[in-house]
Amino acid sequence: MARRWPLSRRAPTNRTETPHSDPPVLAPPAAAAPQPGAYWLTDTDFLARLHEATLTVLDLVDNVMYDDMTLVEALAGVCDHASDMLGIPPAFASLVEAEASAQIVESAGLPVGSPFGPVIAAGLTHIEGLDIEEQQRLVQAAARRYALTHRTPTTSARPRAAQPLPPAAPSNHQPGRNP
Repeated sequence: MARRWPLSRRAPTNRTETPHSDPPVLAPPAAAAPQPGAYWLTDTDFLARLHEATLTVLDLVDNVMYDDMTLVEALAGVCDHASDMLGIPPAFASLVEAEASAQIVESAGLPVGSPFGPVIAAGLTHIEGLDIEEQQRLVQAAARRYALTHRTPTTSARPRAAQPLPPAAPSNHQPGRNP
């Protein structure tokens, strides 16, 4: 049976308590996260937000693991309970979860493949068998490495327009004659 997130470390919600009522009252929803440009893989600002969201997920997973949650329990809970903290549209939360999972598996020195293949799942299963302290150490290592090696894209990293090809060399070929 999957454990529920502990109350002491539960990700913040939209609930606020009024001083004279017992049940919590829902606060107005936060503004929706901006959508990516025409194609998200070419939108450098959105890619930077995905990068930051991945760092946030790694940090949140590390924090909730202090309550003896396993890696998989923490990963499953973070995107469910904290998607509003990621600053990206909810449709992209699974992508961030997959990137964070891949970074953790890689920090264990295990092979990483497509998030749709069996390699990351096998890596997570292997890590899940380690003690919680070792799982947490791998999450911390993944966060440090990801912050250092996966720089957020900048405007200078935008692809440049293709350079025009040089003019073709003049040909000595005359029409009607084979070379």
